[in-house]
Amino acid sequence: MRGQKKASKEKEKVEKNNGALIDEIKQGMKGAEYLCDDGIATALYLADELNKPILAEGPAGVGKTDLAKAYSRYTGLPLIRLQCYEGLDEAKALYEWNYKKQLLRIQADRTEGTSWEDLEDDLFSEEFLLPRPLLRAITNEGRVVLLVDEVDKADVEFEAFLLEVLSDFQVSIPELGTVDARQMPFVVLTSNRTRDLSEALRRRCLYLYIDFPEVSRELEIVRLRVPGIAEDLARRVIAVVRYIRQMDLKKVPSISETLDWATAVKVLGRDVIDEELISSTLSLLVKEQKDLEKVQASLKSLARQALE
Repeated sequence: MRGQKKASKEKEKVEKNNGALIDEIKQGMKGAEYLCDDGIATALYLADELNKPILAEGPAGVGKTDLAKAYSRYTGLPLIRLQCYEGLDEAKALYEWNYKKQLLRIQADRTEGTSWEDLEDDLFSEEFLLPRPLLRAITNEGRVVLLVDEVDKADVEFEAFLLEVLSDFQVSIPELGTVDARQMPFVVLTSNRTRDLSEALRRRCLYLYIDFPEVSRELEIVRLRVPGIAEDLARRVIAVVRYIRQMDLKKVPSISETLDWATAVKVLGRDVIDEELISSTLSLLVKEQKDLEKVQASLKSLARQALE
């Protein structure tokens, strides 16, 4: 019985300490202009403790990329970003050889009669290596935040290569050998779900789905990112945006569009949201022509929404 009480107290102590650390992360991220709930803060805490990458999925513009940027600001760790795209290969993500510099060395050393064997050893040394984001993150003297942005846009072959790097945090350079991470980077991968990622990559990561926030949270975000905006105006902005999100559009406005529109309304000095204001600034919220036409046809409904 005594042993059970002791174990229970130890458990309560651990839970209390962890809760305090998670609250500290939430406050720190808020200071970096990113509002996160308990789920996001817990994921950040566990990713750091377990040395696991975070895979953040969700609609475009909900703050997945900003999550890594804000964590970099909060912790003071440098941010290294790898922007993924179709056709991205190892050379662009890992390293390349500085061929122009190598050519200059060859031309200089040939005039001095240097043997090819000696020259080859020199040419493929770190002096001529051009590190790309993945290698920079691994070889950096201090710890960094590595953002692998929109990994779903990369090819399946590159995803497999990335999984290998993230599993061992080491890379093999044929001319130099194996390079191990000097410090384990804090890794955030983002995906807009344009294609399914492999189960192997998902298992390697802590999964985090970031969706559009609730009204109260979105209002907090607007207050934080658009300082000085009137409370009533911020509420009306959010009411209009959320109404548009319910429409059948190709791309609904995200958090970033909400902030852009709220900032524009404030800059214009408007305290009333009417049809004229919505129509003249609608391109800040809707980015597809057919979507614009649909929303333009509902201006009266949107203006009423802003008045409720």
